[in-house]
Amino acid sequence: MDFLFDLNNFNNDTPEFGDSKKDVLKFLKIIGVDSRFISYTPNKIYINNLRFSKFSRKRQEIFYKQYPKMEVVRNSLFQKICLKASKSLSDIKPNSTILVPEDNYLINLLMEPYTRKYGVKLVFDGDYDLIVNPVVLDDEVNSIFSTIFKGEGLEFSKKDNEIYPLINVSLNWINSFLKMDGQDKLMDYERDELAFSFMEFLENVAPQYRENVLKARDYIEKVKS
Repeated sequence: MDFLFDLNNFNNDTPEFGDSKKDVLKFLKIIGVDSRFISYTPNKIYINNLRFSKFSRKRQEIFYKQYPKMEVVRNSLFQKICLKASKSLSDIKPNSTILVPEDNYLINLLMEPYTRKYGVKLVFDGDYDLIVNPVVLDDEVNSIFSTIFKGEGLEFSKKDNEIYPLINVSLNWINSFLKMDGQDKLMDYERDELAFSFMEFLENVAPQYRENVLKARDYIEKVKS
């Protein structure tokens, strides 16, 4: 909380801090920000959870005095995406080595704070304990409908060594955030057109159908296992 230290006079005795990730995170800790709930990049700090990060406007002012060229992103949609992702990442074993896709900006943003939350190591190649599957909610639902329409029944394709940060996040949310953030590369997925047409129909009838389809599939999988 802000009353634990005097933010207004903080810079009077501020030690020297460089531009390295280590120094930026150290500075955030000193001013009272919990870095387990922010995502670090060399140019931007993204707030994942405003309440838990304790990144108040006052703390942001102090941060900008020390790092005027960095941007603090207080995007509410990104915070919603982080909340959805956290539900599928809560079972990560501490100190795991996780293979992440190098060219997926959003997944790297979502996974970065877990290096502090759980002490995981993120790698782009080499040995690993877990691998990130970048499947999004729309992709998974499309696949479910596709196998049903083909008469193949439900497929339970989750693997023990895979994690799914975006499986509960819609493609619309993802691309809306990427556009707001000025990212050039948006996400998409390979789709079965018949299943996609059915999804478009359901969108107008029951907008929350994707989450319900996924919950139903997961429940059936749990019952059958």
